[in-house]
Amino acid sequence: MQWSDEGIIIGTRRHGETSLIVELMTPAHGRHLGLVRGGRSRQRQPLLQPGNSVLATWRARLDSHLGHYTMEGTTERAARLIENAAGLYGIQALAALFRLLPERDPHPRLYDGLLAILDFLDDPLIAGGLIVRFELKLLDDLGFGLDLDQCAATGRNDDLAYVSPKTGRAVSRSAGEPYHDRLLALPPFLMEAPSAARPDAEAVTDAFHLTGYFLARHVYEPRGLEPSDARAAFIGLIARQREAAA
Repeated sequence: MQWSDEGIIIGTRRHGETSLIVELMTPAHGRHLGLVRGGRSRQRQPLLQPGNSVLATWRARLDSHLGHYTMEGTTERAARLIENAAGLYGIQALAALFRLLPERDPHPRLYDGLLAILDFLDDPLIAGGLIVRFELKLLDDLGFGLDLDQCAATGRNDDLAYVSPKTGRAVSRSAGEPYHDRLLALPPFLMEAPSAARPDAEAVTDAFHLTGYFLARHVYEPRGLEPSDARAAFIGLIARQREAAA
């Protein structure tokens, strides 16, 4: 068995004295692990870090085996990501989200989403807005997508301001105002096209609360899991920016 694909390293762990098991996210082969012999050498360690893009070839005798990787770097970002807390927590939080997916299950849209986020991880607000959109796509790929296109009560698609925690459907401001304390806030930037614009900290915090609620309900709690500490730490960086701006 053999294939070649581009990929982004999302994690590694030691294997024996000199090797690493590398966890890649790839567009065609999903989240896929493989052994890199000599991966702990001084020459290989700078490449085999989370956040770096590589061109990888995987080989194994049988498809069910762990297999071996050979890799060459295409874009090395890891040194920049670990220079600041946002980059470090961000890549760890994204890796934890990918681990909610079945191994070797292709999710090219999520791969593209990760690629779009990596260059903005040094800015918590821009990256936060993009990560929330990623979490919405993840929920959709897992079969729990939210319906944010029109109001569940009126069918209109203007002035959407809330999301029902029961149905995951959007609610307009006028229809939801009498029940606003029972609804989740729908930040306006989620209704706009994705961009590198910087949303305000309160909106990003509300957005993380929205996706976090449905991740907990549909994914974490049924599996007996907790959200990653890195996700909480990343949201904490945004909260500190919000406090500083107040």
